[in-house]
Amino acid sequence: MSLSINTNIAAIDAYNNLNTTSNAMDQTISQLSSGLQIQTAADNSSGYVIAQDLQVQSNGLNVGIQNGQNAINVLQIANGAMNQQVSILQRMNELATQASNNGALSSSALSAVNAEFQALTNQLNQIASSTTFGNSSNSLLNTTEVLTFQLGAYASTTNQVAVSLSPTTTSALTLTSLSLTSFTGAQSALSAVQTAIDSVASIQANLGASQNQIQADIANLTVSQQNVQAAHSSLVDANMAQTMTTFTAQQILMQAGTAMLGQAQQLPSMLLKLIP
Repeated sequence: MSLSINTNIAAIDAYNNLNTTSNAMDQTISQLSSGLQIQTAADNSSGYVIAQDLQVQSNGLNVGIQNGQNAINVLQIANGAMNQQVSILQRMNELATQASNNGALSSSALSAVNAEFQALTNQLNQIASSTTFGNSSNSLLNTTEVLTFQLGAYASTTNQVAVSLSPTTTSALTLTSLSLTSFTGAQSALSAVQTAIDSVASIQANLGASQNQIQADIANLTVSQQNVQAAHSSLVDANMAQTMTTFTAQQILMQAGTAMLGQAQQLPSMLLKLIP
């Protein structure tokens, strides 16, 4: 070892090693205090980019699950309203059947039956026009609607479900201008009401199939979100046990480095013993 007074190589080496240990220790303390091994792009540039993409996917899946629940709520509201309409139609079918028994009914009885039939017809329209989700302008059964639900993280048709809703107004069900005041009118009404029952039941069957599809999508999204969160965690979160072990070793290195720097700084003074 070369000894000189002007340049203390040993002290410089000890300082550089101590500075390196200090920087590493600062990073370890940051990881321990935040619980993250990647906090900025400087920590791991490629890992940071991947983590951001995983976060986008995780957030999208989370909202997609919520969207799916809202979609089911929309379909349940529509289906519940049609349940009421089917009940009304069944009663209208009874009335049309009763009115068809023309030979046993007086004109006043037919008028009473017809009055109830017309009131139920109006009730069908009232349900169709008032069934909404969220606000009065979002009608579900008044006109033909194609409802699109975003059930994924990305702008792609594979992340969307489209549900077609047909109107259930008396006009759409061909129940206008019906009357039970005559045998012919009662027969026409009976046929029209039974066709309308089949039409509404068909619409409900399509909604039921769509609801099952959305529920299956929600289950898949839930599993996907768990896997994405696990991938994000393994990439970004710090392994606390391993990091704490590293911190302990760095503490020892800091103590040893500080002591050795102190020793190295005393080396030039040893040269004084060579002077007689």
